[in-house]
Parts: sequence; structure tokens; C-alpha cells
Amino acid sequence: MSENTKKPMKGGEFIIRDTAPSEIFIPEKWSEEQRMIADMCEDFIKAEILPNIEEIDAMEEGLMPSLIDKAGELGLVGMSVPEELGGMGVDFNTSMLVTEKLGHGYSFSVAFSAHTGIGTLPLLYYGTEEQKKKYIPKLASGEWKAAYCLTEPGAGSDANSGKTKAVLSEDGKHYILNGQKMWITNAGFANFFTVFAKIDDDKKLSAFIVEADIEGVTLNPEEKKMGIKGSSTRQVFFNNVKVPVENLLSERENGFKIALNILNIGRIKLGAAVVGASKATITQSVTYANEREQFGRAISKYGAIRYKLAEQAIQTFVVESAIYRAGHNIDDAIAGYIADGMEKSQATLKGIELFAPECAILKVAGSETLDYAVDEAVQIFGGMGYSAESSVERAYRDARINRIFEGTNEINRLLIVDMVLRRAMKGELDLMGPAMAVASELMSIPDFADKPTSVLGNEELYLKGFKKTILMIAGSAVQKLMQTMSKEQEILMNIADISIWTYLAESALLRVQHIIEMRGEENCQEEIAMVKTYFYDVADKINKAGKDALNSFTEGDELRMMLMGLKRFTKTEPFNPKAARQLIATKIIDKNKYCW
Repeated sequence: MSENTKKPMKGGEFIIRDTAPSEIFIPEKWSEEQRMIADMCEDFIKAEILPNIEEIDAMEEGLMPSLIDKAGELGLVGMSVPEELGGMGVDFNTSMLVTEKLGHGYSFSVAFSAHTGIGTLPLLYYGTEEQKKKYIPKLASGEWKAAYCLTEPGAGSDANSGKTKAVLSEDGKHYILNGQKMWITNAGFANFFTVFAKIDDDKKLSAFIVEADIEGVTLNPEEKKMGIKGSSTRQVFFNNVKVPVENLLSERENGFKIALNILNIGRIKLGAAVVGASKATITQSVTYANEREQFGRAISKYGAIRYKLAEQAIQTFVVESAIYRAGHNIDDAIAGYIADGMEKSQATLKGIELFAPECAILKVAGSETLDYAVDEAVQIFGGMGYSAESSVERAYRDARINRIFEGTNEINRLLIVDMVLRRAMKGELDLMGPAMAVASELMSIPDFADKPTSVLGNEELYLKGFKKTILMIAGSAVQKLMQTMSKEQEILMNIADISIWTYLAESALLRVQHIIEMRGEENCQEEIAMVKTYFYDVADKINKAGKDALNSFTEGDELRMMLMGLKRFTKTEPFNPKAARQLIATKIIDKNKYCW
């Protein structure tokens, strides 16, 4: 192993660095303890959530908070909280596993994630010792419920434009808080709010701890929503609320940084949750397809249905591969910072921030994969899928919010490219060297190397081409567009999509190579088929996005040369996707569930 590969991976570095299969974590290697935690989560969903789903969606008084109480009794609410503050203190990837396994709990998963994530973590990572000792044990047990008050009527994606104000009282003992927040999850039963506001005429937000029963805090009625109907969503008003000065969270004007860092966690955790929901949706799809008969046979025997089942599985498997790869990278980064002497909560924040580009990738990819899965589930169910009596009708409605939660997918796509380019400009990532090498390669005669002999050798070559595509297009765009690059959103979206597909493809390839090392090639035929099919499909998608980008900012001989390079970088060998999908679908149909 070279010195380069021994260094810890950095966020966004996947574009320019090769990764060995042994360097990533795969779900096939969960420990016995982690599997027990996962089983406990699944048992909880089966026993407490699914039998009560109608009552949850009807917002039966006191039901949702009581379910959080029960989750707290099992230790699920405090998974990310250190043991000394009443939690379980598990590593980041294990907390992701909990999020995944509770992810098919419909509205409950939203309430749970809001409480344990954006509700609790700002205090855990930014609070003083006194603040944490006062509130965290109550939040970790579920005794107190938390909500996060950031969004305002005029401040959504542009969170720092919020109008909520805080003014220091004459005696210097309180901040007087005035303003309005909207779309606040858990607001109807929360005891504890993290509220973002600007002090005086500050340009940046500050954050405050506000107890819900304090005078001046009022709520609007519950919002009527398309989906996640059981999730409490209300507007919260602050009218001359006296917040003790000791309830300022972190430093003045540090609120925007808190919001951004907590959103990074929310994004990757959302990616994990939707993987759980997608797996459950696939199981519902195949169970129905095996039971439903048309023209004298189960509809699971028809190729059109098998295509849908296989594609649901491929996309879910690929995103799951990337989720736990990134989670493991984050755990490694946290451990590295702690070894260097950094305090645990600060190390956790730094580790997650390091992989912010991947967090954004997984939020986008996960939410769009679940959208595909639930849409095809409704189609497989046919008319029954459109009926409110079916489970997939609820899943379809509930899924839609995920492309808006934690920053819209459009915002996240722009962030992916922006964050990577900023790191390159700071010298944290060497994109320029590899980009220049690709530019030189365009002028050279193609290297017609011997065909690979390993089962996934072609995919290894394709991956190199995908990465060269990113470097070629992004490098040229930066040079040509310079200061106007940030305004070219369509081009940035193209680059983001290519980056997302490349990261997912590499993650799935590494996972299956790792599985082959464990089990042998003959015992991994369906997994191999999933990787091969995914690469075959995204090669064309990358080619199309690349052409769209190149045609938008270059022309003439340079354009022709780059389009030739693009064609070379996205070329694939002949492949039979029908046979591969049939193999994948057959296993799902035989097992009558998602089985990876």
C-alpha cells in the first residue's frame, strides 16, 4: 500500500483517489451487538408503530410522545448521547443503523429523527457542561421532547435571512426574543426548543435554548400536510419571551455555523432512514406481486413487474453501500481527531463536517431512490395502491417530503460542487493536478489496454472514466466561467449528478468486491448483477449530463475534442441488463422480501 492510500480519506477526495475494498465498511460485517440493536428497532416498529399507524396519522392525543417514551425506555432515543449523560454512546455508523431500521416507521420516524437529531444534537455538541447536564439526560431518556426552530416564512433555504430578533434586557439577565418560526417538527408536544435569532443588528444568527412552557411562546394549530400526517408540524411564535442569558447556545453569531453542521448530520441520517423505508417498500411490493394474480398467474412472473422489483433493489443496495461507507469514514475521522487530543463532541462535528459533500450526496440519492421505490410500489399494487387502505399509498405520500427536508435537493446539489471546489481552492484537495492530467489525456492517443479478467474488471475501468469526466468538465468550467460559475446552476447540477452517480457506483463496486473476498464469486451472483446493471445505466446518464454541461459553456474544436473524450470515458462493453435484472428479481421473489 502506498503512503497516499494510508492517509485517512477526506470528504470529496473520492473524485481523485482510489479506494481499496478493505478500506470501506459494508453492512455484511455488522457485529452481533449491532445486529441485536437492529432487531430491537425492527421489533419496536412491528409492535408499537405499525399496529397504531392509523391512530398516529389521526394525531391521537398524546400518542406520538408516548411512543417516543417507549423508544426511550429501550435506549433508542439516547443512542448518540454519551453514557455519562444518560445515553448509549454508540459510534456514528451504529447510530445510522438505528436510523435506518426505524426509517420505515412513517410519521414516527420523522418525529424520532427530529428529536434525536436536530432537536438534541445542537445542545450536545455546542452546549456548556451546565447546559448539557441540565437538559441532555431528559432528552436522552425521552422524558423531554425536542424541536428545532430555524425556518421562517421568509427564510427557508436562505436560513440566515431570518427576522427573529433577540435584544438584551436592561438588567442584562435576559434576551428578549420576538419572531415567528414555521414548519417546526414536534412543536405540538416539545418541551425544548433550539431557536435561531439575530441579536440586535448582527449579520449572523445566534442560537438559544428555550423551554416550551415559558411565557410568550404560543403555537398555531397543526398544519394540514400531504403526508407524514402523524408528525406534529406547527408555527411557533415568540412574543417578548425572556430567555435567560445563560441559555445562549455557544457564542454569539455562531448559530448559522451550528445550523449548517447539524444539517450535515440530518442529511446523512435522512439518507439512512430512507434506505430503511425503501427496503420495506420493496418487501411490500414483492409480497403483493406474489399474491396478486392476473391472466392466471402471479404478476411477479411477468417481466415488466420483475424489472420494477429489480430496479427498486439495485438503487436501494447502491445507496446503502454509500451510506455506510461514508458513516465509516466519519467514524475514522472522529477517532483521528480524538487521537490528536480533540474533545469528543468537537471531534464528532469536525468528522461529520469533513464529509459534508458526501452527506449532501446521500441526502439527494437516498430521497430520490425512495421516491422511485414508492412510485413503482403504487404501480405494482395498481388500483389498490391508490387506495388509502394500502400501505404503499401512505408510503408514497410520506416519501415526498424527503426531497425538501434538510435543504432541498436542488440546494444540496449546488452544495456538493461548491464545497468540493472551495476545498480545492483552499489547497485541501488537489483537483487541479488530476484535472490537468485529464486535459492532457484528451490530446493523446487512447490507450487500448488488455481487457480486464476479473468479474468486475470492466466496472473498475468504467469508474476511472467517470472520475475523469468529473475532472474534465469541472476543471474546464472553472477555467472558462471563473467568477460566474456560482450562477450557472444548470451546469453545477450536471456536475453534481455525475458526482453523485460516480460516488454511488464506486461504493457499490467496493462493497461487492469486499463481499466476493469474503464469500467467493459464485456466492455473489445477484450482487454482481446489481453492480454491473448500475454501471451500465449510469454510464449513459453521465454521458447525457456531461454533454448537456459541455454544450452549455464551450464550442468549436474544443467542444468536439471534449465530447470525444466524454464518449471515451463513458463507453461500456455490451451487457444484457434483462438477464441481470431477472436474476435479481428471482431472488427477491423467491425470498418474498428485500434480501440484502
